[in-house]
Amino acid sequence: MSEISIQREDAQRMGFFTDTTVCIGCKACEVACKQWNDLPADGAVFRGKGSYDHTGQLGADTWRHVRFIELLEPSEIAREEAARALANGAGGQLPQIPASELAEAGAGVRSEEIPDLVSMASQEVDVARAVADMDRWVFMSDVCKHCTNAGCMDACPTGALIRTEFETVILQPDVCNGCGYCIPSCPFGVVDRSHDDGRASKCTLCYDRLEDGMEPACAKACPTDSIQFGTYEELVNLAERRVAKLHEKGLDRAYLYGAGDAPENAIAGGLGAFFLLTEPPERYGLPADADSPIQQNVVPATLAAMAAAFGAAASVAALFRFRARFLTGMAVAAAGVEAWRS
Repeated sequence: MSEISIQREDAQRMGFFTDTTVCIGCKACEVACKQWNDLPADGAVFRGKGSYDHTGQLGADTWRHVRFIELLEPSEIAREEAARALANGAGGQLPQIPASELAEAGAGVRSEEIPDLVSMASQEVDVARAVADMDRWVFMSDVCKHCTNAGCMDACPTGALIRTEFETVILQPDVCNGCGYCIPSCPFGVVDRSHDDGRASKCTLCYDRLEDGMEPACAKACPTDSIQFGTYEELVNLAERRVAKLHEKGLDRAYLYGAGDAPENAIAGGLGAFFLLTEPPERYGLPADADSPIQQNVVPATLAAMAAAFGAAASVAALFRFRARFLTGMAVAAAGVEAWRS
């Protein structure tokens, strides 16, 4: 883990445990995060064939984002067609994931796209079908992972990104120079640059609230306790018990992402904000494996740096030898001239 920049004897590692099995997609955490941190709204207009996910993705102005994931199962006919196509050597196509379109879901709304809410409200609702359809959706409140091996910190040239006494990663805007090196160094796509001043921005795990012994705004606002806050060790124990309980109830797909792994298999060295998932991580927009690019290349980078240092030292030594020979030659020449004159 990177060096802790702020020391406090009684401080413990704090973090988030997000249980996606009880998330209802209400986005109360998003609103609370924006209100407390004074972040601008993303802007949205309700329209037909649009999305309730107006934020679309994490960004400089969105430090919490609730992902909407629809679990669509192909029909038997589609399965048979796919099996025949594969048997004939045909390939497939990557799905089109309109993340950027969702992020601008409120832009360019035409009048015919605006739904008639009165007409919709007057229609009869098949409650049983609606309840059954709820199983087609899973939600996950995404946030900065506050990694043990934080790629953003490794890449930052100014020291704007530091680790606090709570072992969380925060970004100091007054130290950030807007270089953007931290953005591609984050394997989770968390860090982003502000459109206003060009400086990077991300979740601080409400560091200002932690300093006063308060719970982060998002966890405080969550109505189902999907987002739980506390000391890291206690959260990991709680999460492992929760997974065991779900397994007892028959939900064998439940597992932890970012915590409880062996050190050699830990994602980014272990995540300070980890999740309980029931689908493969890619379904939630999370990488199956992730680490700091610098941590991954630390041995080659170190060897390259050592080679460069040795090369520079050899060049300096050669320069000094040349200078010594040059000065000696000049001294001999001067002595010869003086002898000739005399």
